[in-house]
Amino acid sequence: MSDRKQIAVIAGDGIGVDVTVEAKKVLKAVQTKFGLPLDVTEFDYGAERYLRDGTTMPETQVEDFRNNYDAIFIGALGDPRVPDMAHARDILLGLRFKLDLFVNYRPVKLTDAKLCPLKNKTEKDVDFVVFRENTEGLYVGMGGIFKKGTPDEIATQEDINTRKGVERIIRYAFEFATQKGRGKVTMSDKSNALRFGHDLWLRAFEEIGAEYPDIEKDHLYVDALTMQMIKRPEQFGVIVTCNMFGDIVTDLGAQLQGGMGLAASGNINPAGTSMFEPVHGSAPKYAGQNVANPLAAILTLALMLDYLGFSKEGAEVEKAVEQAIKTDNTPRDLGGSLGTSQVGDYISGLI
Repeated sequence: MSDRKQIAVIAGDGIGVDVTVEAKKVLKAVQTKFGLPLDVTEFDYGAERYLRDGTTMPETQVEDFRNNYDAIFIGALGDPRVPDMAHARDILLGLRFKLDLFVNYRPVKLTDAKLCPLKNKTEKDVDFVVFRENTEGLYVGMGGIFKKGTPDEIATQEDINTRKGVERIIRYAFEFATQKGRGKVTMSDKSNALRFGHDLWLRAFEEIGAEYPDIEKDHLYVDALTMQMIKRPEQFGVIVTCNMFGDIVTDLGAQLQGGMGLAASGNINPAGTSMFEPVHGSAPKYAGQNVANPLAAILTLALMLDYLGFSKEGAEVEKAVEQAIKTDNTPRDLGGSLGTSQVGDYISGLI
């Protein structure tokens, strides 16, 4: 690939389309101001394409993304006209597994105390990141159903944890803590009950942690972690956990910072193409009504810019979002009165 960064955009379904428009608007403002060497290509994968011709995510497209793109920006996926969500599963989970996006990166950062549901907690108390293992665990789809629909029905779902997979996400968390000056890594599992896979997590955490003597280490069972996130979130710097627990605790973290409308994420392969997505869902009934909150998509853009090496520009976008929140230039779910496009206009105007 050339020195120019290649970005693929998949707007997705429902409000995914609406918020992606605003993220692209902000990206254009950033490019205009800073002259970033970025090329953006849009792809029409989603429910409309699937219903039209049955296409989800062709293998040839996965290879194209792997070989020719630095990052993928994807909106929310999901449409009631596809009741089994086959297209969303093939596109989103397919890309996660096929591009080996083993790091799910979710920052939890409160930008204004008025958005936090916890009593007496301020911006300095809620500022940590969660790294969720993204390609193993209960989400690999191993298992099955026997004698379905009968009184003797049996359902199994296997939890897959490999030494390679566990070690690399834990090491990524320690490296991030070192590089970003976050002095503590907390690993969460349920090794007191899930003795095999989670025993592997505990042993790997102890072994890898010993290589980072300057980083404080902590271990919490996941039920204790969720209690501590509510009781004393200021104790956390970096949290690392498995696929399922990460899925749950990151949504809890999103509420601490003001809701899913502010929840940005990255699905990262440090050696390849990575994918970035807001995680609020497609909410089809609100699509096209200019009411969706685009801030999660815009914050996801900031994460993507930072990942691509444009840290200053990503910080400018994040700063603009913080300004919008502090001045109530936000949608109704955050206490403001602006529509989707007006929020995008305001953020772009601050760049």
